[in-house]
Amino acid sequence: MGRIPSDHAFTAESLYGIRREPAYLGALSFLRRRYTRDLTGVDVAVTGVPLDIATTNRPGARFGPRAVREASSQIAWGPPYGCPFDPLERLAVIDYGDCAWDLGRPGEMPAAVEEHIAGILAAGASPLTIGGDHFILWPILRAMRAHHGPL
Repeated sequence: MGRIPSDHAFTAESLYGIRREPAYLGALSFLRRRYTRDLTGVDVAVTGVPLDIATTNRPGARFGPRAVREASSQIAWGPPYGCPFDPLERLAVIDYGDCAWDLGRPGEMPAAVEEHIAGILAAGASPLTIGGDHFILWPILRAMRAHHGPL
Protein backbone atom coordinates (compact mmCIF):
# COMPACT_ATOMS: atom_id res chain seq x y z
CA MET A 1 0.00 0.00 0.00
CA GLY A 2 1.40 3.44 -0.97
CA ARG A 3 2.07 6.14 1.56
CA ILE A 4 -0.34 9.10 1.44
CA PRO A 5 1.72 12.28 1.16
CA SER A 6 1.15 14.70 4.01
CA ASP A 7 2.55 17.77 5.71
CA HIS A 8 3.48 19.47 2.45
CA ALA A 9 3.74 22.64 4.54
CA PHE A 10 7.05 21.23 5.75
CA THR A 11 8.05 18.62 3.20
CA ALA A 12 7.40 20.24 -0.20
CA GLU A 13 10.57 20.35 -2.26
CA SER A 14 9.32 22.84 -4.86
CA LEU A 15 7.72 26.25 -4.48
CA TYR A 16 5.63 25.58 -7.61
CA GLY A 17 2.68 23.34 -8.39
CA ILE A 18 -0.37 21.94 -6.68
CA ARG A 19 -0.19 20.03 -3.41
CA ARG A 20 -2.50 17.03 -3.35
CA GLU A 21 -3.11 16.18 0.28
CA PRO A 22 -6.33 15.18 2.02
CA ALA A 23 -7.88 18.28 3.57
CA TYR A 24 -8.43 16.54 6.90
CA LEU A 25 -4.76 15.82 7.65
CA GLY A 26 -1.43 17.54 7.70
CA ALA A 27 -0.21 20.89 8.93
CA LEU A 28 -2.35 23.75 7.65
CA SER A 29 -0.66 26.32 5.49
CA PHE A 30 -2.16 28.62 2.88
CA LEU A 31 -3.09 26.39 -0.09
CA ARG A 32 -0.70 23.75 1.30
CA ARG A 33 2.27 25.95 0.42
CA ARG A 34 5.58 25.42 2.19
CA TYR A 35 6.00 27.22 5.53
CA THR A 36 9.31 29.06 5.40
CA ARG A 37 10.97 32.37 6.23
CA ASP A 38 13.44 31.87 3.38
CA LEU A 39 12.41 34.32 0.66
CA THR A 40 14.99 33.17 -1.90
CA GLY A 41 13.27 32.86 -5.28
CA VAL A 42 9.84 33.65 -3.81
CA ASP A 43 7.29 35.62 -5.83
CA VAL A 44 4.49 35.77 -3.25
CA ALA A 45 4.77 35.44 0.53
CA VAL A 46 1.42 34.83 2.20
CA THR A 47 1.47 36.23 5.72
CA GLY A 48 -1.07 36.73 8.45
CA VAL A 49 -1.71 39.64 10.78
CA PRO A 50 -3.93 38.28 13.57
CA LEU A 51 -5.45 41.43 15.06
CA ASP A 52 -8.89 42.51 16.26
CA ILE A 53 -8.31 45.40 18.65
CA ALA A 54 -9.81 47.88 16.18
CA THR A 55 -13.06 45.92 15.90
CA THR A 56 -16.14 46.92 17.86
CA ASN A 57 -18.52 44.22 19.10
CA ARG A 58 -17.05 41.62 16.71
CA PRO A 59 -13.98 40.14 18.37
CA GLY A 60 -12.45 37.14 16.73
CA ALA A 61 -10.93 38.66 13.59
CA ARG A 62 -7.56 37.72 15.07
CA PHE A 63 -8.40 34.15 14.08
CA GLY A 64 -8.82 35.20 10.44
CA PRO A 65 -5.40 34.08 9.19
CA ARG A 66 -5.85 30.66 10.79
CA ALA A 67 -9.36 30.31 9.36
CA VAL A 68 -8.27 31.33 5.85
CA ARG A 69 -5.47 28.76 5.93
CA GLU A 70 -7.89 26.08 7.07
CA ALA A 71 -10.48 26.96 4.42
CA SER A 72 -7.83 27.10 1.68
CA SER A 73 -6.91 23.45 2.35
CA GLN A 74 -10.29 22.53 0.84
CA ILE A 75 -9.34 24.05 -2.54
CA ALA A 76 -5.61 23.29 -2.70
CA TRP A 77 -6.06 20.13 -4.78
CA GLY A 78 -6.57 21.76 -8.18
CA PRO A 79 -6.32 24.91 -10.26
CA PRO A 80 -8.76 27.75 -9.53
CA TYR A 81 -12.15 27.21 -11.11
CA GLY A 82 -12.62 29.20 -14.31
CA CYS A 83 -9.00 30.36 -14.45
CA PRO A 84 -7.32 29.65 -17.81
CA PHE A 85 -4.01 28.87 -16.05
CA ASP A 86 -2.78 27.71 -12.67
CA PRO A 87 -1.08 30.61 -10.84
CA LEU A 88 0.76 28.13 -8.60
CA GLU A 89 2.56 26.77 -11.66
CA ARG A 90 3.77 30.29 -12.60
CA LEU A 91 4.44 31.85 -9.19
CA ALA A 92 6.65 30.65 -6.34
CA VAL A 93 4.26 31.00 -3.38
CA ILE A 94 5.08 30.29 0.25
CA ASP A 95 3.34 30.66 3.59
CA TYR A 96 5.55 33.05 5.54
CA GLY A 97 3.63 32.59 8.78
CA ASP A 98 2.19 35.37 10.91
CA CYS A 99 3.53 38.71 12.04
CA ALA A 100 4.02 38.72 15.81
CA TRP A 101 4.20 41.45 18.43
CA ASP A 102 3.47 41.77 22.14
CA LEU A 103 -0.34 41.79 22.27
CA GLY A 104 -0.10 43.48 25.67
CA ARG A 105 1.46 46.47 23.91
CA PRO A 106 -0.91 47.26 21.02
CA GLY A 107 0.93 50.50 20.29
CA GLU A 108 3.84 48.42 18.97
CA MET A 109 1.67 46.67 16.38
CA PRO A 110 1.95 49.23 13.53
CA ALA A 111 5.75 49.29 13.63
CA ALA A 112 5.92 45.48 13.87
CA VAL A 113 3.65 45.00 10.84
CA GLU A 114 5.45 47.67 8.83
CA GLU A 115 8.83 46.03 9.54
CA HIS A 116 7.41 42.57 8.75
CA ILE A 117 6.06 43.66 5.36
CA ALA A 118 9.19 45.73 4.60
CA GLY A 119 11.30 42.59 5.03
CA ILE A 120 9.19 40.70 2.49
CA LEU A 121 9.38 43.58 0.01
CA ALA A 122 13.14 44.03 0.49
CA ALA A 123 13.65 40.39 -0.51
CA GLY A 124 11.86 41.02 -3.81
CA ALA A 125 8.67 39.14 -2.93
CA SER A 126 5.12 40.47 -2.92
CA PRO A 127 3.16 40.12 0.31
CA LEU A 128 -0.32 38.65 0.23
CA THR A 129 -1.61 39.55 3.67
CA ILE A 130 -4.51 37.89 5.44
CA GLY A 131 -5.90 39.41 8.61
CA GLY A 132 -7.34 40.48 11.20
CA ASP A 133 -9.29 43.70 11.25
CA HIS A 134 -9.13 46.65 8.87
CA PHE A 135 -6.46 48.51 10.83
CA ILE A 136 -3.73 46.17 9.54
CA LEU A 137 -3.89 47.99 6.19
CA TRP A 138 -2.32 51.21 7.50
CA PRO A 139 1.14 49.80 8.39
CA ILE A 140 1.07 47.59 5.27
CA LEU A 141 0.51 50.65 3.07
CA ARG A 142 3.27 52.53 4.91
CA ALA A 143 5.71 49.71 4.12
CA MET A 144 4.56 49.60 0.49
CA ARG A 145 4.98 53.37 0.14
CA ALA A 146 8.46 53.25 1.68
CA HIS A 147 9.45 50.55 -0.81
CA HIS A 148 7.66 51.68 -3.99
CA GLY A 149 7.19 55.42 -3.45
CA PRO A 150 3.85 57.26 -3.35
CA LEU A 151 0.85 55.03 -3.95
